[in-house]
Amino acid sequence: MAPTRPRIDIESVFRLTELADYIVPFTVRAVAELGVADQLVDGPRPVTELAEATGAHAPSLLRALRALAGKGIFTEVEPEVFGLTKLAEPLRTDHPLSLREAYPLLEPDIEAWAHFDHSIRTGQASFDQVHPEGYWPYMAAHPHDSARFDASQQAATRLELRAALPAYPWGELATVVDVGGGNGAFLGGIMARFPALRGTLFDLPHVVADAEPVLQKLGVAQRCTVTGGSFFETVPAGADAYLLKRILYGWDDDNALRLLRAVRAAMRPDSRLLVLEPVVEAGDRFDVGRLYDLLLLAMVGGGARSREHIERLLDAADLRLARSVPTMMFPILEIVAKTEA
Repeated sequence: MAPTRPRIDIESVFRLTELADYIVPFTVRAVAELGVADQLVDGPRPVTELAEATGAHAPSLLRALRALAGKGIFTEVEPEVFGLTKLAEPLRTDHPLSLREAYPLLEPDIEAWAHFDHSIRTGQASFDQVHPEGYWPYMAAHPHDSARFDASQQAATRLELRAALPAYPWGELATVVDVGGGNGAFLGGIMARFPALRGTLFDLPHVVADAEPVLQKLGVAQRCTVTGGSFFETVPAGADAYLLKRILYGWDDDNALRLLRAVRAAMRPDSRLLVLEPVVEAGDRFDVGRLYDLLLLAMVGGGARSREHIERLLDAADLRLARSVPTMMFPILEIVAKTEA
């Protein structure tokens, strides 16, 4: 019996073509890097003016903007004259939730995605296929790429702050240590909202070296201690709360357990550990955490875990999950010592 041929659903074919496309994402990133949206703050402008202001090739910029306008990103208000749309507004540098720096064209990342089938076949980071030293050592040795990565994380942090600030009683805390806190944008954002809060930013020395301007801009530098070190070895002790924002899921179980034990050793009996990251759940519901999960798989071989998996790791580190607080993005897992006072 001959196999039944699938029914042709042309709408699904076109939809899949749209979803599989990487032309539009790369064009968005290139236009964001040029700063085109910043040139349209005061209204539509001819593409020749935009090209001159951004250092672009006018005919090529025209082609790029027309492609994006077809997706609702920018609009061609008259021939070769473009303006902003709702989707283009967040590409402005001055937007409260600006995403202009969220999408850098990082060559090592792009090379890794070109080998992503390796990750799906093996469960190993495709990044290591092109840069065997691994993601974090690569960034430590390439300060320009590291700075652009940090800027992209700061853009994501603005969204995470919007989600986390109203979801958790941060005002109950007097001292917080942000473990692996990057340049301090997240911790500084919380401290700016709660003036009585004192913080410690803790990350690798080359990472926290760029924190001072961020903390100064947020007006919290006088209340924030910046400390460099490895969170696998020791963590500043005695704080009310410890933050791990999108850190734990970047490591395999052995290293995640090392990290949790280092934090546990620093905690007082009544301290809290707050883990902000995706938690794997079954079903078809869209969750931005599932995209982060694949990003981690490609870059470092890590990934999101189920609640049960996380609880097993916590138990091995003498910790327990007290509650999970939902937010607009990732849940906040409030964790305490198993022998909590």
